[in-house]
Amino acid sequence: MAETLVLWDVDLTLLDLRRIGGAWFSEAIVEVTGRDPVDVPAFGGRTDRWIAARLLDGVGLTPTDELIAAVHDAVVRITAAQRDRIAELGVVLPGVPEVLAALAGRDDVVQSLVTGNLRPVAGFKVDAFGLGRYLDLDIGGYGESSEVRSVLVADAMAEAGRRHGRDFAGSVVVVGDTPHDVDAALAHGARAVGVATGRHGTDDLRAAGAHAVLPNLADLDRVLTTLVG
Repeated sequence: MAETLVLWDVDLTLLDLRRIGGAWFSEAIVEVTGRDPVDVPAFGGRTDRWIAARLLDGVGLTPTDELIAAVHDAVVRITAAQRDRIAELGVVLPGVPEVLAALAGRDDVVQSLVTGNLRPVAGFKVDAFGLGRYLDLDIGGYGESSEVRSVLVADAMAEAGRRHGRDFAGSVVVVGDTPHDVDAALAHGARAVGVATGRHGTDDLRAAGAHAVLPNLADLDRVLTTLVG
């Protein structure tokens, strides 16, 4: 039986897709509203529901559930049509395949995602690099659920509990590159592991309350010790 639930952020934790990700949302806003977003907020650590709401605000529209859903549907269509570009323009960050494979080979670990991405988009991203085979994507927490990232952690814990017939409270590790990832972990008593592979350095992640901070995931032994002992 799995004893530890490891939940990974995607963008700038597992993958660097800065060259393409933001364009999908801008294109979706134009498709749905006919208006071109000018003031685009920083996406790091935010959920896709939060992003859609802020972009709709930015073009002068009230972010209703219906409009947010329409933007999300457009993002999924646009991303699906450009799936080949993910592997062409994106980069797997150092050590990621080795760490995921090592954890997938353990009977005492189950791993999934807690990501601000929409569920289908998260799948497109990790599958583009062959990483989805190491993750149970059905039990993750995804960005359509809430503007509040901690809700995504709760979603993943609940789904993992149903799948594995146990309560993972106290046995959850959340790995991410932003203070928002750290905050979401701490809200549910999870171990927060920061990875300084994004826009936030080690000092930022420690100040946010991370239990441990790694420069990257390249040192396999160090990463495994930090995550699961």
